[in-house]
Amino acid sequence: MNYSQTIRERRTIRRFNPTPVDPDIIVSLLTDAAKLYETEGTPRWRCLYAGTAESRQRLVESMIAKMKESKFGKLIPAKMINYFIKQITDIPSHLIFIAESASDQRQRDENYAAVCSIMENFLLLGWERGLGALWDTDPMLQSESFLAEIGLQEGERFAGILHVGYFDKVPRARRRTPAEQKWTLIVGDGQPSEVQSNNARISEQSILEVLNDAVWAPNDGLREPWRFIYVTGSGAAGKLPVLQGNPSPALLLVVAKEEADSHKQEEDYAAVCCLIQNFQLLAKSKPWYARRTVPEWIYNQDHCKLFGIRPLERIVAVLELGEDDPFSQSAPSAPPLLNLTHL
Repeated sequence: MNYSQTIRERRTIRRFNPTPVDPDIIVSLLTDAAKLYETEGTPRWRCLYAGTAESRQRLVESMIAKMKESKFGKLIPAKMINYFIKQITDIPSHLIFIAESASDQRQRDENYAAVCSIMENFLLLGWERGLGALWDTDPMLQSESFLAEIGLQEGERFAGILHVGYFDKVPRARRRTPAEQKWTLIVGDGQPSEVQSNNARISEQSILEVLNDAVWAPNDGLREPWRFIYVTGSGAAGKLPVLQGNPSPALLLVVAKEEADSHKQEEDYAAVCCLIQNFQLLAKSKPWYARRTVPEWIYNQDHCKLFGIRPLERIVAVLELGEDDPFSQSAPSAPPLLNLTHL
C-alpha cells in the first residue's frame, strides 16, 4: 500500500450503494488491521459484526430507541424516522468496536488507543479495496437498548461503529492545517525554539513532511485538536530529567486539546490516536523508526509543564524517533487479540 496516497485520498462516506460486502473480506481486513498496530503490551478489545438483514434491523432499532424517547425525538415525524432506519439498514455492514477498561488510566488509554488505531487501519485497508466507511459515535444513538444489544459489560468502553459499504462518489477533500502551524521545537536547553538543532539525527523537515500526511486522519468537524512538540539535542535529557535514560536521539510529543464536552473530548482523543497510527505507518517507508510509547510521566502535570503543556491539554503519546532502532533486536510485539463476534 502507498500509505501516503491512501491516507490523503481516504474520505468519510455517508452514501453507500447496495452492493453486498463479503463477510470474509471484513474478517480479512480486520485481521490485517490488528496486525498493523504495534504495541508493547496486549491491549484488550473486541468487535461485533452486523452483516445480515436481521442483525442490521436489530441494531438500528436499538440505536434509535433513545432518539424516539427524547422530547426532540417525539417531534420527529414517523416518516423521517423510517427514512433513517432505511438508511442504516441499507448499509451492508456494521462493525461495533469495544475497548476493555482497566484499573489505571494508562492502561485504559492503551486499550482505547489500540481500538481507535485498528479502526483507522481498517479504514485505510478498506479504502484500498474500494470500501468506504462512516465512523459513528453519536451520543444520541447510545441508548440503554443499544448498549444492551451490543452486550456492553461493566469495565468496557464503546469506541464507535464503522458503517461499511461500497460507494459511487468520492466526496471532495477538505483542507488540513499544515503541521508547521502546530509545531514547537525544544532543543537541548529545554526551551522552545524556532532554530533547528544540529544535533538532530532526523531533521524537522522530514518529520513535518510525514506529519502533513498523517494529519489526514478521521476528524469530526475538522476540529484538528492536535499539536506537536519535537524534543531534540544532546542536552535535552539533562535539562528535562524525565527523559534521562531515553535511548532515542529525538522525541515527538503528540498533544491533544481537551474540550469541555466529554463526547467531543473522546472524539478528539480518537482522532489524535488515528494521526499517530498514520505517522507510524508512514514512517515504515523511511530510513528511521518511530516507536510509540505512553510513559508514566505524561500523567504527571508537573512533568508535562516542562514541555509547555497548557491547561486543557494532554500528551497522548510520545514517539521515539531515530535512525538505528535500539529495540530492533528484541522479539516483535504480538498484535492485539482479535475478538470478532456476529451480532
